[in-house]
Amino acid sequence: MRIRRRPWAKKELEEAKFYIDNPSINKGKWKDSFQNNNNPIHLEIGCGKGSFISKLATKHQEINYIAADMIETMLGLSKRNIESAYQNDNLEINNLWLIRMNAERILDVFSPEDVIERIYINFCNPWPRGKHKKRRLTHTRQLENYKQFLSKKNGEIYFKTDNDELFEESIEYLKETGFTIEKITYDLHSEMIFEDIRTEHEEMFSNQGIKIKALIAKFK
Repeated sequence: MRIRRRPWAKKELEEAKFYIDNPSINKGKWKDSFQNNNNPIHLEIGCGKGSFISKLATKHQEINYIAADMIETMLGLSKRNIESAYQNDNLEINNLWLIRMNAERILDVFSPEDVIERIYINFCNPWPRGKHKKRRLTHTRQLENYKQFLSKKNGEIYFKTDNDELFEESIEYLKETGFTIEKITYDLHSEMIFEDIRTEHEEMFSNQGIKIKALIAKFK
């Protein structure tokens, strides 16, 4: 997604107590980085403007969240949306970290000791050209990385997209890497297979009449 640069983003992120610009410092010890360190950890890769994670994290205080993106402006917008959501609910931001991360270097940030129980991948770049498909967040190369730190007991991936080709090929990627498809739908808003918390893209595509594809895959 192309987005206009926000000059204020860098300064606001530096001042935010829940933002980490160099998340590799917590590799292997993410659990201890949270005040409620007995709670499970869920990760959103590519959090965009943060509307999804802000609604999810305020609603579920019993879960610790990490929201990742690599674009400074997106992170700045996400930071503002997170602050607004928590303020509206009179909550302190103590169950969420916002981090700057290139997904292709995810193993620099997470290790088996971190035991992430769920990964959210929402409307990621479909990279339709053949030579670029390996950059997809659902590609086998990435899925093998996720397996390094997903919980061996409860690990799962929640995936949503508007793109038919990406969805069908992602199903094959998941099967190839040993994931089991637990739930699947080609029309999420008619058949809700998980909690109805929507992203900006989800609202936009739905308003255009595009059906949302979604699945839950388990790592066993």
